[in-house]
Amino acid sequence: MMCGGPSATMPATAETQEIADKVKSQLEEKENQKFNVFKAESFKRQVVAGTNFFIKVDVGDNKYVHLKVFEPLPHENKPLSLTSYQTNKEKHDELTF
Repeated sequence: MMCGGPSATMPATAETQEIADKVKSQLEEKENQKFNVFKAESFKRQVVAGTNFFIKVDVGDNKYVHLKVFEPLPHENKPLSLTSYQTNKEKHDELTF
């Protein structure tokens, strides 16, 4: 992994799903819709002054969203934030931002 660059794409873990779940309401608010299915499939991690998580999420009906979630450094005591996202993605689409 190059310094500052994102990691390779990895299968989602329980931690990844937890991060996705924590920003789900932010996405639903921005998209003005509810997602009945919200399953993290894969992710990349990028260490910055905190951590960026790029997460591919299955939202049902063969549709996916790509989330970019920022996790501040622990001492900042700030919540996770959905910094950007891409909708209308498919299973084979590469996680890029």
